Amino acid sequence: MIKILDHLEEWLVAFLMAAATLITFASVAHRYGSGFESLQPILLEINMGWAQELTIYMFVWMAKIGAAYGVRTGIHVGVDVLINKFDTPLRNKFVLFGLFAGALFTAIIGCLGAYFVWENGMAYATLTTFGMETGDFYEGPTTPDLEWPTWMVYSAIPVASFLMCFRFLQVAWIFAKTGELPHHDHGHVDGIEEEPVAIGEAFVIAEEQEHAHGGKARKGDQQ
Repeated sequence: MIKILDHLEEWLVAFLMAAATLITFASVAHRYGSGFESLQPILLEINMGWAQELTIYMFVWMAKIGAAYGVRTGIHVGVDVLINKFDTPLRNKFVLFGLFAGALFTAIIGCLGAYFVWENGMAYATLTTFGMETGDFYEGPTTPDLEWPTWMVYSAIPVASFLMCFRFLQVAWIFAKTGELPHHDHGHVDGIEEEPVAIGEAFVIAEEQEHAHGGKARKGDQQ
């Protein structure tokens, strides 16, 4: 189940990023293409006024879900210079305190966000769908261009916040059992296998590259 959630998290971020990029490219191409008289009869019939609004919403969802992904993989920047100087038992307590504080904060944001979304139109839509009385709940506003219910867009706040809360608790559980935190190597590129190189070999390779560049420079000077 956890692996499915991990993959779903990654797929959503990748899909939203790719889709937003394609929509932005199509919108820009449509805007500049409309300046050509030969293309105007075709392109002016296509309405792309919704593109900017949609990409904004997609990037919001991508950023919120990506924040939860960052907790799981250790991408978020943390200042731990002072904590790492403590003895291991004391350091572990501070790390767990930080993780639980993050879980508490995101849980509060998730609850407040869920209440806001529920009052902003989700309650009306849910009760209407099941044929129940809506009471004092109102339909809620819609977005300017797409005319979607705003509660759907704002749902990113509670959904992603609760997901981040779960990730904080997951990292805290693993750390309490193993003493290890997720670590992300910013120099690593996914899909590229890194071959270990001995220090001596690395020095020789660097020296050869330096001589090669120096030789090319001297040939250029001679020419």
